[in-house]
Amino acid sequence: MTLVDTPVITAGGPSLTQERRLVTAIPGPRSQELLARKAEAVASGVGLTLPISVVAAGGGVIVDADGNSLIDLGSGIAVTGVGNSAPRVVEAVTAQLHSFTHTCFTVSPYEGYVAVAEKLNELTPGDHVKRSALFNSGAEAVENAVKIARHFTKKQAVVAFDHAYHGRTNLTMGLTAKNIPYKSGFGPFASEVYRAPLSYPFRDGGLSGAEAAARAISVIEKQVGAENLAAIIIEPIQGEGGFIVPAAGFLPAIVEWCRANDVVFIADEVQTGFARTGAWFASEHEGIVPDLVVTAKGIAGGLPLSAVTGRAEIMDSAMAGGLGGTYGGNPLACAAALATIETYEEDRLIDRAREIGAVLIGRLNALRTADPRVGDVRGRGAMVAMELVDPASGAPDAALTSAVAAYAHANGVVVLTCGTYGNVIRFLPPLTISDELLIDGLSVVAEGLKHA
Repeated sequence: MTLVDTPVITAGGPSLTQERRLVTAIPGPRSQELLARKAEAVASGVGLTLPISVVAAGGGVIVDADGNSLIDLGSGIAVTGVGNSAPRVVEAVTAQLHSFTHTCFTVSPYEGYVAVAEKLNELTPGDHVKRSALFNSGAEAVENAVKIARHFTKKQAVVAFDHAYHGRTNLTMGLTAKNIPYKSGFGPFASEVYRAPLSYPFRDGGLSGAEAAARAISVIEKQVGAENLAAIIIEPIQGEGGFIVPAAGFLPAIVEWCRANDVVFIADEVQTGFARTGAWFASEHEGIVPDLVVTAKGIAGGLPLSAVTGRAEIMDSAMAGGLGGTYGGNPLACAAALATIETYEEDRLIDRAREIGAVLIGRLNALRTADPRVGDVRGRGAMVAMELVDPASGAPDAALTSAVAAYAHANGVVVLTCGTYGNVIRFLPPLTISDELLIDGLSVVAEGLKHA
């Protein structure tokens, strides 16, 4: 880290100096001015993780209005996998901006939408014939996946899992497990949504993947019934729920049961998709082939885009006009997505995610060995978390987690917390981050653990 006296703001993107630099306390005076304006203009329900005013970002850093340069270990919640203002994305979006910004694809279509659908059909798991439809947000795509599954199966019930997060719209709040801050006071929620127990190895008492799947299937059969069930939806690695990686064999067993019972298996790859876990999609780690795959976040380098991709017979079951939306597959976002996918491919960012994962797992496991408050370290690729606990009881320690995160923020490192119990720190660095920045950021987190 460097400490300087005056703020120097440069252009965003990879041209930014890649260093942690503190000029002021966080928040600095210029950031405080924006926070005051936010309090007057923005609904208080729109919360903040870090009280800064961002003016530039790129590589592995975020720069605020006071000249502070913070290490980015959050990627805007797994969105900027290719880094902020990635050159190919900037070039592609600029070119599209000069051509046209919008026509509504369902009114007058354009090539970008079709090209993105072709790439998704190619990249998502399975060699079956696929179709894709584009939307704006992860929650919107989840809703459409459920809608498609219900239309195809002529059944209504949907099963989600403990600790799940699928969005903030009415249906997706019903699918989401955590009450505060996502659901409390916002009901009633959509009907015919049920919940099954997840495989959570750290808290499962030693259940194997097969045993955890049998437990979940028993609940589904007894409380819902396959004859009523349109779809099961699951994150192959849970995001907001705490980066929970199910035990080996859990996901294949659920997929097999779905196949045997004419239930659509939906993989919510919103947070896990696009190189994040060291594969194009997290489903690949378990060798599963979903019927429908939901994507968003890392798909378009920071522009709003999402998709549902799946088996042609399922996707084509909806009537013409049954899928769509005014902004779905916006041409600027499609241009960004094609450039983003090219960047993942050309810059070998899947390999880079694995390298980042090795650093994260190694450093965090060293912390776990030295400090019994680190109860678990888990994840894949550049999607890794540590769960903090009371070492005597193993109970979740949300207060410790908040204290460590606050220390990191004050010392120039962007980290995010998650988990049903609020006791998980997650690491989602851009895949463009250097090892030096990554190690510096993890060192600050370790310091925070010592100070807490």
